[in-house]
Amino acid sequence: MMDMKQILFFALLLVPVYTCKSRCYNETELDDAAGRKLSKHYPQPPLPLRRATPGSSPSCPVELYRQQAQELISDRSLSPWRHVLKTNTARYPSTYVEAECLCPGCIVFKDNAPVESQNFNSVPIVQSRVFLEKVRCENKENTNTTYRLKPIRVDVAVGCTCVRARTSS
Repeated sequence: MMDMKQILFFALLLVPVYTCKSRCYNETELDDAAGRKLSKHYPQPPLPLRRATPGSSPSCPVELYRQQAQELISDRSLSPWRHVLKTNTARYPSTYVEAECLCPGCIVFKDNAPVESQNFNSVPIVQSRVFLEKVRCENKENTNTTYRLKPIRVDVAVGCTCVRARTSS
């Protein structure tokens, strides 16, 4: 007969095995399950109001700095960026935005005029975000395809900053 310590020890060994099993969802359940998990465990940042036009190429907007009123931080930065819509249908959320630096250098003022300086570099600021990856379940007895949702960390550029250029010594 098992005493209380043995029962507790056995239960502690079983709990991780039991909780590691993740539920499998069919195609119709998958979107709802992902939405619930994301909202409850992995809240997502809101999409920016202004995004780049698909197919447009980035350009360093030095001329913007001749104008006075700029509302968005991305437009006032010495290392400006734009938001680009990205899509990956194997993950939830499948659509997200990523920052793209507009200048290789940084905008500085020389003789009160904005110019791009190559003495500095625009580099992305990266944030780790959690996405849910759609992973196919092994269904030996069932012929329907089901998926589980596996949390993964992905580095996403959220803005750009200006840094000194690297120099070789």
